[in-house]
Amino acid sequence: MSQTYFITGTDTEVGKTTISVAILKQLALQGETTIGFKPIASGCVVTENGLRSDDALQLQHAATQELAYELVNPFAYEPAIAPHIAADLAGEQLSVDQIIAAFKQLPINEVDCTIIEGAGGWLVPLNAKQNLSDVAAELDPKVIVVVGCRLGCINHAMLTIESILNRGLHLAGWVANAVVPEQPNLEENIKTLQQRIPAPMLARVDFQKDPANLASLKIPISRPV
Repeated sequence: MSQTYFITGTDTEVGKTTISVAILKQLALQGETTIGFKPIASGCVVTENGLRSDDALQLQHAATQELAYELVNPFAYEPAIAPHIAADLAGEQLSVDQIIAAFKQLPINEVDCTIIEGAGGWLVPLNAKQNLSDVAAELDPKVIVVVGCRLGCINHAMLTIESILNRGLHLAGWVANAVVPEQPNLEENIKTLQQRIPAPMLARVDFQKDPANLASLKIPISRPV
């Protein structure tokens, strides 16, 4: 049976793409077939083929199933701002129904696992009333939280996880990702999160100046979690 994982974060720029790609590669090593899905991306680059998100391209290339870019990232915007604002500037309005419809275009029943990477944090808005978290609630995937380890991460992590659990979703685990070179009491913060989060810490990622050093990162995930 095909499984779906939704990778969210405690904020923007906390390493969701790095972790999503690592999971895709790890699943492939385990013999699983995969596809990646980045429903919304802002901060895209204009190319001869249209708007392209580096995050979505990484997911596209890391998956075992080749998909057209437009399937991997159906909603792409150039400004590096909140997606609902970027969509509004483009004369569009995002909705849960649109994203669910795009998800249903994916060959999810032909692969073992689908990895969905969110945009920004858990409650990033789609429009005046809906959030991207509403898409997750509709699809009912297993959720993995990337915790950006920096000042304030405990509060951000617990608020995110509280919201996920309050939606009745399955929290499959979380990843501690050091996003700043030095954080006072990092070990104590991670220990606190391990004590409070009712799901396993799947991995700890130390700060890396060069993202290329993360190419061989392994996230020990298996089906079912």
